[in-house]
Amino acid sequence: MDALFISAAIVAIAEIGDKTQLLALVLAARFRRPIPIILGILVATLANHGLAAWAGTAVADWLGGETMRWALGLSFLAMAVWILVPDKIDDDAPGIGERFGPFLATLVAFFLVEIGDKTQIATVALAARFDDLLLVTLGTTLGMMAANVPAVLLGEAAATRIPLRLVHIVAAILFAIMGILTLSEVGADLVRHL
Repeated sequence: MDALFISAAIVAIAEIGDKTQLLALVLAARFRRPIPIILGILVATLANHGLAAWAGTAVADWLGGETMRWALGLSFLAMAVWILVPDKIDDDAPGIGERFGPFLATLVAFFLVEIGDKTQIATVALAARFDDLLLVTLGTTLGMMAANVPAVLLGEAAATRIPLRLVHIVAAILFAIMGILTLSEVGADLVRHL
């Protein structure tokens, strides 16, 4: 269950102020139909994070033990630094056409914008760390929903009241702790072998 809870917590915190959360605000303002938007976010996240978790478990199986721990530890530390860089919706983000409706527009936009995003990369690393495709996918999806559903329901008023800098610092600390713990396992293994 650690895979589920840790994945959910890390992604929920990391998602605050992320470009996909900003996209949720834009979609909510444009369509003013929260249920189809929320369902679009859910389906897009399950698909995107399911693929990311699959990639993470495949990489873990391929690299194995010591090399994987080094890669994970360093990737968690890199995520700690990256999370401190605020996101914004890029000018080249996919267009959201009225003709597709709120569900399909949300599904496509969220899936595409999440490709290469911090939370997708975190999902790959978490799946590699825990080697549990299902619980990591469910956890990261739960974290995405915990951050984005309030954005859709409460809109911009809620987003402007959250101290984003503090949230990013907390998320960076969590990623740094995971990186340090993972690298300390590498260090412990080295000491045992000496």
